[in-house]
Amino acid sequence: MKLFNVYPINDITITRARGSRVWDDIGTEYLDMYGGHAVISIGHQHPHWVKRITDQLDKIAFYSNSIRIPIQEELATKLGEVSNKPHFELFLCNSGAEANENALKLASFHTGRKKVIAFKKSFHGRTSLAVAATDNPSIVAPVNATDNVLFLPWNDAEAITKIFAEQGHEIAAVIIEGIQGVGGIHVASNELLQLLRTCCDKYGSVLIADSVQCGYGRSGKFFSHDHAGIEADIYSMAKGMGNGFPIGGIMISPKIPSRHFMLGTTFGGNHLACAAGLAVLEVMQQESLMHHAATMGNYLMNELKAIPEIHNVRGMGLMIGFDVPEKLNNLKKNLLSSYKIFTGEAKPNVIRLLPSLALTEEDAAIFIQSLKQAIAHHP
Repeated sequence: MKLFNVYPINDITITRARGSRVWDDIGTEYLDMYGGHAVISIGHQHPHWVKRITDQLDKIAFYSNSIRIPIQEELATKLGEVSNKPHFELFLCNSGAEANENALKLASFHTGRKKVIAFKKSFHGRTSLAVAATDNPSIVAPVNATDNVLFLPWNDAEAITKIFAEQGHEIAAVIIEGIQGVGGIHVASNELLQLLRTCCDKYGSVLIADSVQCGYGRSGKFFSHDHAGIEADIYSMAKGMGNGFPIGGIMISPKIPSRHFMLGTTFGGNHLACAAGLAVLEVMQQESLMHHAATMGNYLMNELKAIPEIHNVRGMGLMIGFDVPEKLNNLKKNLLSSYKIFTGEAKPNVIRLLPSLALTEEDAAIFIQSLKQAIAHHP
């Protein structure tokens, strides 16, 4: 049996990792400025993370959600503390798509409505509801297509005001990334997020903050939406939540009541996943990683802005994007092949940086120097 061929693969086999460095099977060292799609939040193989999972594995790895699992309650308490939202409630699942799927479903249950507002260039996942709210027709199967999702232009206050005035009482939810990731690192303005909060309050709609990529401290605050001084009704999380161990979740406002069996999961919140999740939050606190992400992000963005060939540097903290001219359209490949640096890409000609929140100043400086060399010697 062969693997189903759905990913373009770099011919590299990574066998070892530590911090912001990874090594392949022949011993070549790489600088990881992408973190496996923003997953590596506290650094590869952080000793505390390894110990937390190992200790838990020695006790019990899994039992179903039909019993009390105290480590879930421990994770919920710690998450409420670190996010400064102790009054919210937590539902655990396994991925970002699942988190957004459950968030949208819960919003529809709560409001009794069907319509959802999403935004151009959004990406919310590949499951049925999540992909329906994703602005990429090539990954929306016919069975996923629906007229219930309304796509609005990004950062367009007039379009938001108009759609709510016309259909506000039919809108179950608005789902918005605080910083679009797959769409190319586009930051939602504070004014846009504040307007959405006002409109959702006025019309009884649920505001869903998709924080799968832009949450968990990556922006310098726990949720990038926090920069706008608003509170969403549901926050979706995954990616950096487990530092590579599969875990996702939604944090739910107390204004949305629960009832038995409205949501469910087999593997969500298993003992090992919660151990990984706790380790991430503990390291974030102990090493002040949100503050560090803001500091390193400012350094990188200032350095990037000083490079003449680079345009439109944008982002927050360690979620950064920039445009390169057409003549540098192979820059990502060149950085990997010649300089042994992993970065991300978005079309057209966008480089994305999503490194560990523990990225050192030395590694950040190495990246900038290598980037300058790659541009200067680009074929």
